[in-house]
Amino acid sequence: MKKTKELLYHRCQQFVEDRLDRIQNRMSSIQESLTSETKSTAGDKHETGRAMLQLEREKTGVQLSEAKKLSEILSKVDIHSKSSVARLGSIVKTTTGNYFLSISVGEVIADDEIYFAIGIHTPIGKLLLGKTNGEHFHFNGKEIVIEHIY
Repeated sequence: MKKTKELLYHRCQQFVEDRLDRIQNRMSSIQESLTSETKSTAGDKHETGRAMLQLEREKTGVQLSEAKKLSEILSKVDIHSKSSVARLGSIVKTTTGNYFLSISVGEVIADDEIYFAIGIHTPIGKLLLGKTNGEHFHFNGKEIVIEHIY
């Protein structure tokens, strides 16, 4: 199970790195466009274009901040210590699916099994957090039993 946790963790890391790269590339592209817009002399059209690029840069800045938060959360994930209680870094196998409590990435396949990498602040993450083997809870009208925590 240690190998599976490491694989899931690395997939989450790759997700964050890819997202940061895309956002930083977008930021560079916007900056390049802003620089070329300053050379234009089209009057009102020029000002509208610059305003749109400024808004896009602010939106991209928010996305960059969110991606950095994901990276920060991921850095707190401890995949090496064992716990019988579901916590950040746990793999939780239930009657309805397998979950990796980390960041919200979605479906990840590891060792030919499907896992859902989820944040602890998601609705199901909140329900799983602090639970132990054999406990059950209700989610989306279904009773879910925790079969094992790694």
